[in-house]
Amino acid sequence: MDPAFDASTFSKNKTRLLEHRVARQFFGAVLAEAGRRQLLSDEHFTVDGTLLEAWASLKSFRPKAGSGEPATRGEKNPNVYFRGEHWVNATHASTTDPEARLARKGPGKEAKLCFAGHVLMENRSGLVVDLSITHATGTAEREAALEMLDRLPGAHRATVGADKNYDTSAFVTEWRTMNITPHVARRVWSNLDRRTTRHPGYRLSQQVRKRVEEIFGWIKTVGGGRKLRYIGLARNQLWAEITVAAYNLVRMAKLAVVLSAPLRVKCAC
Repeated sequence: MDPAFDASTFSKNKTRLLEHRVARQFFGAVLAEAGRRQLLSDEHFTVDGTLLEAWASLKSFRPKAGSGEPATRGEKNPNVYFRGEHWVNATHASTTDPEARLARKGPGKEAKLCFAGHVLMENRSGLVVDLSITHATGTAEREAALEMLDRLPGAHRATVGADKNYDTSAFVTEWRTMNITPHVARRVWSNLDRRTTRHPGYRLSQQVRKRVEEIFGWIKTVGGGRKLRYIGLARNQLWAEITVAAYNLVRMAKLAVVLSAPLRVKCAC
């Protein structure tokens, strides 16, 4: 009898898993099963992104040229003094994970070394139909959204809900050239007008799109993505595809219970 797998088995074969995109194929197989069970539609979607903290410390964020390093004390775990330092991704990089980027969620929030995670959710069932891990930049959400939407099968019209970060002139115009109706939340000076927002479908998309936060919450808690455990885009993409495939399986099991439940009618007599 062959010996059972252990942790080193997967570590030694990680390169093969990445090369042959095994995680992506597994994710695709789960989606195919969801389609066979008629849990997916091809008309209404939601796209969103979030920051995922990289497996790298701020102490590893050093100047790329090797000059102007902050004063340190000690050897193994030196004290780093950040006062007066001006850190930007153009001139600094992490020595632990060079692909991580310094980013923050909003004004007043602390900056961390992060990757950006993006998902495309099908509105009917709440299942993830595509995902991507990218560099955390100011335009990462919109760029990843265009790539994921471009991979959608078929050429018929679809609607996609999103938050205010996607309400830009160039982005809305690009979506429309892709035969997609942008159901994005409106800014004060919005690029959407009444031709789009007057329809009940727009309001419904805005209600349903908030469900995507449940996916990010599951990924960060149950999936262990609050702080990533791998270095680099490729390895974190593999982890994300396996994690989201697991989320879809759990979601499909819950939908199967709901759909198979008998209809219960209360009698008012």
